Amino acid sequence: MISADNDAAPAGGAPSPHAAAGPVLHLTGPVLLGPDLEVSEAWVHQGRIHHERPDIPAGTEIRTIDGYVVPGLADLHCHLGISDEGTGTTLEQARTQALTDRDTGVLLIRDAGSIIDNSPLQQQADLPRLIRCGRHLARTRRYLIGYADELEPEALPDAVTREAGRGDGWVKLVGDWIDRTAGDLTPCWDAETFRAAADAAHAAGARITAHTFAEDTLPMLLDAGFDCLEHATGLTDETIARAAETRTPVVTTLVNVGEFEQYASQGEKKFPAYAAHMRRLLEGRYDRTRDALDAGVPLLVGTDAGGVLGHGIIHDELDELARAGLTGTQILQAAAWGPREFLGVPGLEDGSPADLLVAQHDPRTDHRTLRDLTAVVLAGQVVKA
Repeated sequence: MISADNDAAPAGGAPSPHAAAGPVLHLTGPVLLGPDLEVSEAWVHQGRIHHERPDIPAGTEIRTIDGYVVPGLADLHCHLGISDEGTGTTLEQARTQALTDRDTGVLLIRDAGSIIDNSPLQQQADLPRLIRCGRHLARTRRYLIGYADELEPEALPDAVTREAGRGDGWVKLVGDWIDRTAGDLTPCWDAETFRAAADAAHAAGARITAHTFAEDTLPMLLDAGFDCLEHATGLTDETIARAAETRTPVVTTLVNVGEFEQYASQGEKKFPAYAAHMRRLLEGRYDRTRDALDAGVPLLVGTDAGGVLGHGIIHDELDELARAGLTGTQILQAAAWGPREFLGVPGLEDGSPADLLVAQHDPRTDHRTLRDLTAVVLAGQVVKA
């Protein structure tokens, strides 16, 4: 519930000049700072969250918002600027995609590759915080047509260096895809090339992540020192243990993996081995996700929205995590607290930017309450209520 009140202005005095900046929000809480930490209430003033009541000028409107407060959700595998047809969008269409995500509670996006330069969206204050990977880097004729900068191995390190300069400290590599000669998923690069790509990213001060479906790709990515794994449907007991030991996160994208039957059916006639492989990966998705979590692999939420999948599907991904056996608290760790820590983005610490959601019921008990939010607050402004 949202209600409004005013601090009384001094008798005969003019309204405070700060009042025009917007109301102060009084969040009655609890405010969930992490899995085991909360405060009973908080205040939002001048775009930031405060755990104690700040000095509020007389005459300022105060809006009370009741409910459970959590950081804005994160989508760490999202594509702003790719249309449903797999082509580049206009910047205005990319903005619409970002607004769609925002209104579902996504206030932090790591764009995992876009056809267009979507950096101007970062200057639009009503959009989620955006961290960009630049453009996909893929092997020649080994990825979706038109999505990526397609390269041969010798050109990859220079391309990684270039994309490190274009993005926001992240580079995205397509690690494996169907090999039509082999008739199945195979790695797109050899171990030496994966290592050269990772070394180039790190030398440029960036981190590197990789799209990977196949089992054979993961040992090479871990050997090379990749900083993150996208999809990771090919995890085995061995690579789960290795990822847990190095704390290498997996971005889940289970809602995308749910499309594997469609991919298998499309390729079955010409590539029966590929179709069977994709179905095995589909069948094992929940067990693999739960085993990774139990082993200590950090799970981070991503949807793969943009291109094949539409935007605004974060809650479908949370439902998939619940089907894999994650509790509400574990889902919040993967969708809110964990991504912010991993990307170095503040959560709800005292003095942090007020990017937050308010839910009627405790999302630690039932994540589905996040589908029906009382308020979405971005940079201290209520953008949806």
